[in-house]
Amino acid sequence: MHENRTPLPPNLAGSLWMIAAMAAFALEDAFVKQAALQLPVSEILVLFGLGGALAFWALAAFNREHVFRREVISPVMQVRFGFELVGRLFYILALALTPLSATTVILQATPIFVVLGAALFFGEKVGWRRWTAILVGLVGVIIVLKPDSGSFTPLSLLAVIGMLGFSGRDLASRAAPASLSTNVLGFYGFVTILIAGLLFGLWEQPVFVAPPPNSIFALLAAVFFGIFAYTALMKAMRTGEIATVAPFRYSRLLFGVLLGVVWFGETVDTQMLIGCGIIVGSGLFILWRGGKVRGKS
Repeated sequence: MHENRTPLPPNLAGSLWMIAAMAAFALEDAFVKQAALQLPVSEILVLFGLGGALAFWALAAFNREHVFRREVISPVMQVRFGFELVGRLFYILALALTPLSATTVILQATPIFVVLGAALFFGEKVGWRRWTAILVGLVGVIIVLKPDSGSFTPLSLLAVIGMLGFSGRDLASRAAPASLSTNVLGFYGFVTILIAGLLFGLWEQPVFVAPPPNSIFALLAAVFFGIFAYTALMKAMRTGEIATVAPFRYSRLLFGVLLGVVWFGETVDTQMLIGCGIIVGSGLFILWRGGKVRGKS
C-alpha cells in the first residue's frame, strides 16, 4: 500500500523554497570568495559567468526555449544589462576584497532601494510611513559602513555600488518582456558576468592564471548553488502569497553572516548588528506596509 502524502500548504512550501534559495545564494557567495583567495577577480567572473551561462543554455534547450530572441535587445533589456553588469562586477569585487558578513548585510538593503526607485521612476505611490522606513534603512547602511571609524576604506563602498546595481536590475526586470523565461534571463545574467570579467580584465593584471583544483571545485560549486538558488527563488515567488514568502529573503543574512564567521573567521561587532537590525526592520516594514496598501486598493 502507498501512503497518501498530503502536499504542503502553499505558503509553507513557498517559504521553504525561499529559505533554500537564500541558503544556496549564501553558499554561492562563500565559494566565490574562496576562489578569490587564489584567482584574479576577472578570471573568476569569466569562468563563473561561462559556467552559469552554459548551464542555463542547456536548461533552456531542454525546455525548448529559444535563447536568442528579438526581445533580448529591447531598450528595457539593455538597461537591465547595464545595471546587472555594474551589480555583478562590484558585488563580486566586494566578496573578494571585503568581509562576506558585511557584504551580505549591505545587500539586504536592495528591497529598500527598489521601493525608492519605484517611487522615483515608476510613479508608485509611497506614503510617509514607507518614506520614513526608507530613510531609516539608509541610516542602517551607513552604520554598517562605519564612515566615522578608522576601518572605513573606499573598498567598503564596493558592496553599496553592487547593491545599487542589483536594485536597478530588479526595477528593470519589472518592465522586462513577459515572454522571456527564467532560464533565458538566467542565461543572459551569467553572460553579463562573463562580459564584466572581460572588461575588468582590461584593467586587472594578471588577467588569468592556471587555476588550482580547489579553485576549480569552488567555482563549480558556486555555479551549482547559483543555479539552484535562482530556480528555488522562482519557485518560491510562484508558490504561496508574496507577502508571506518574500520576508524570508532576509534569511540570507543569517546564512551569510554565519558562513563569514565560521568559514572565513570574520568578526561581527555590535555596530554591525545594530545596522543589520535597522536594515532588516525597515525592509520588513516596507514589505508589510506595501502589502497592506495593495490590500486596500
